[in-house]
Amino acid sequence: MLAAITAAESGGSVTVLEKNDRLGVKLRITGKGRCNVTNDCTPEKLMENIPGNGKFLFAAFRGFTPSDTIKFFEKLGVPLKTERGGRVFPASDRAADIAEALSRRMRELKVAVKKGRALEITTEDGRVTGVITDGGELLPCNSAIVCTGGMSYPRTGSNGDGYRLAARLGHTIIEPKPSLVALETDDDFCPRMQGLSLKNVTLSAYNREGKLIYEELGEMQFTHFGISGPLVLSASAHMRDFKAGGYTVKIDLKPGLDEKRLDARLLRDFEKYSNRDFKNSLDELLARLIIPVIVERSGIPGEVKVHSITRQQRQGLVKLLKGFSLNITGPRPIDEAIITSGGVSTREINPSTMESKHIRGLYFAGEVIDVDAYTGGFNLQIAWSTAALAGRHAAKPEEKDS
Repeated sequence: MLAAITAAESGGSVTVLEKNDRLGVKLRITGKGRCNVTNDCTPEKLMENIPGNGKFLFAAFRGFTPSDTIKFFEKLGVPLKTERGGRVFPASDRAADIAEALSRRMRELKVAVKKGRALEITTEDGRVTGVITDGGELLPCNSAIVCTGGMSYPRTGSNGDGYRLAARLGHTIIEPKPSLVALETDDDFCPRMQGLSLKNVTLSAYNREGKLIYEELGEMQFTHFGISGPLVLSASAHMRDFKAGGYTVKIDLKPGLDEKRLDARLLRDFEKYSNRDFKNSLDELLARLIIPVIVERSGIPGEVKVHSITRQQRQGLVKLLKGFSLNITGPRPIDEAIITSGGVSTREINPSTMESKHIRGLYFAGEVIDVDAYTGGFNLQIAWSTAALAGRHAAKPEEKDS
């Protein structure tokens, strides 16, 4: 939608080929329906939040910055607000407001919207000549911008069509993988805590060499397959390769207390409930669903009276509460991921224009490219920046030929 707007504003006659019944289907569900439009940050911070191929986006970010994004949508009549970590949302908390603003601007610019799916991009002498739809119609054009998304949320239309179109024209596709996705574990106690949400915990992720790759305070949930929630989705973006082995996650259940103060807290509870069984002494400290698991993992028999627990056992319990570990075996399927990592190789796209290095007049924007970022509005900023760059250049192909 933004690529179409930018191309039309640059003088192009634009048609959007849309497979869904309405525009912006995926956009309308982003950010749990709130739409984290961008991150109000510096270009340097933008680059820091892209784990791979960040340099490829330098020109795109320079040409359409987070500040430009904010100004663009406010000019379209969508008031925005900035929340924790620079995350920018519509003031209404309605993602639909963003999609509708883009739709209105497209109508103002007389952008044509045609229902259909692109089956093939036709070329002649190494240049785009048209697009063939699933209805067998040929749409002649001088430029085509592939903005099909990745493979996450396929019900919104992101089913990998862009990869197939690009591959048919000789492009290398870096294996699509899920990112910003829930994680699976081989620990049998996660299903026992299914539905438990933890707030104000610190999640730390480690690679197979034991190196810390992510750490943040926030919220998470236990599920029948493992773990999910904001902290987990963020951590998953740092887990780039499961082929060489799994990752480990540690949860600090009481990040507000260091080991010494947590031990003192346990002592107070143990004194208060000195005649209770150990399994019945943690109600004031922990959520109900996690207590049986903590008791089991502590190695302290649940029926032992609290007054019989040794100092060594108590210290072991402190370490467990400060570092509840999980073995991560892999991500959930890609159709459950928020974004797709992988896509059309950046080596085959001109970073100054988003044009294919193989086919003149062929452009790429957004998630279909092998670029992705951490959570926080950075992925949508990639979409806006690459779309604006592609739209500007696709509208004026004659400038590149001269």
